[in-house]
Amino acid sequence: MKLTIVSFLTLLLLPLATPVCTQESTQVTSDLFTRVIANEKRSEALLDEYERIQRVEKRRTASDPSPFENRTWRLFPTGTGVDKLALSPDGQPLNSEAYRSDLERLENYLVWIVQDGSSQKDAYAKAEHKRKERFELIEATHQAFRFALEGKEIRGDRTLLRYSMTPDPNYRPTSRNTILFTRVRGTIWVDEQSSELAKVEGSVIEDFSIALFLAKVYKGSHFMQERYEIAPGVWEPTFEQYDFDGRKYMVPFSIHERTFYSDYKRVGPPKDAVDVLRAELSKLSADQPSR
Repeated sequence: MKLTIVSFLTLLLLPLATPVCTQESTQVTSDLFTRVIANEKRSEALLDEYERIQRVEKRRTASDPSPFENRTWRLFPTGTGVDKLALSPDGQPLNSEAYRSDLERLENYLVWIVQDGSSQKDAYAKAEHKRKERFELIEATHQAFRFALEGKEIRGDRTLLRYSMTPDPNYRPTSRNTILFTRVRGTIWVDEQSSELAKVEGSVIEDFSIALFLAKVYKGSHFMQERYEIAPGVWEPTFEQYDFDGRKYMVPFSIHERTFYSDYKRVGPPKDAVDVLRAELSKLSADQPSR
């Protein structure tokens, strides 16, 4: 499946949220960043067991006060990815019959994916390959950036450590994807108590090409992600913002999206998640008025 520009940039940019130490860092800082990396990988694995609500606002420019498009989905993990069920802006099904049909289709997929067949193994292998690629990008940041502690900030009842993030001039990219690491700078915030990533914000400092040079993202493009503890010991994204300008096939594009994540609920791996869906479908049947 071809990645859209947004999904491709997400794949490349979010590993920047994982800080790593430089040779000049103290042992304490090195230990901190080792824990952050481990926590980031753990959070990504746990995300495969949580459903959540996603609301995406699209604007024509970053300064527009109101979005021209607002769409909401229920994201449900499938073991090999995420299924998206369209909702109204207030989080309700757009059409009850269509929604029930979507739930039944999702239930059938979960029943299928837990079986021990060659097709199921192939599906899991593809998902694992994508995860491996992402983890390799995270590991590449070991050499790509220099981090410097700037101070502490208070967010609610938590203390965050704020670090600047700048490209290491000695870093040599090993792939087209890691070239991006030489083109951005920004700031990261780490929760002092848990060593969890709390926020990352960055800007593109030099134009860079993506998708085999078929598209280019321009200098000044901006991205940001915030993360909160959504369950004891589990930190996941609650807000993302992308403001990208560039061109694709020589045609200018502008992407200005704000994405909100809420209502995280653990449904477990597919063998457990199917029970969640069956209970929901049973309740829908019980609530349906008799004809």
